[in-house]
Amino acid sequence: MRWERGRATIDDLITTGRLTPVAANRELAESYLMQAKQHTISAEAIADDDPPGAFQLVYDAARKTLAAILVNQGLRPRGHGAHAVLLEVVVAQLEPPRQEAFREFDWMRRTRNDTEYPEADKPIATDDDVRNALPVIREMIARAEVLIPNMPPY
Repeated sequence: MRWERGRATIDDLITTGRLTPVAANRELAESYLMQAKQHTISAEAIADDDPPGAFQLVYDAARKTLAAILVNQGLRPRGHGAHAVLLEVVVAQLEPPRQEAFREFDWMRRTRNDTEYPEADKPIATDDDVRNALPVIREMIARAEVLIPNMPPY
């Protein structure tokens, strides 16, 4: 069985070197999801005392959740913009319908970058950002747990 939706996008990302085929690895995918769950718990615990650190954990949880979907299929992003490729692949493979929770990764990625590389006109992550991201990451993990067993290797 092949997952057909988004195949043209995935093939193009492979051809342009932004995505690399690797051995499909369900065990690693499940490990990423376990790490994402732990990051979420840890982020919630430190949100009030260390919002930037908590947001980094939430972002890593989201990134690992998307990476779990890809590595389960034997796909790994590479090069500049690799984190954005994670979202591009998942959206290509799963839409329609619109994947709101997964699409939230984009603002998380931008907020994480602004926090990691601060500039005067771009605020760093706040406790509100963490609180907005927590339910999203929980939904992302729940969706990934349903998807992964049903997505064959690419």
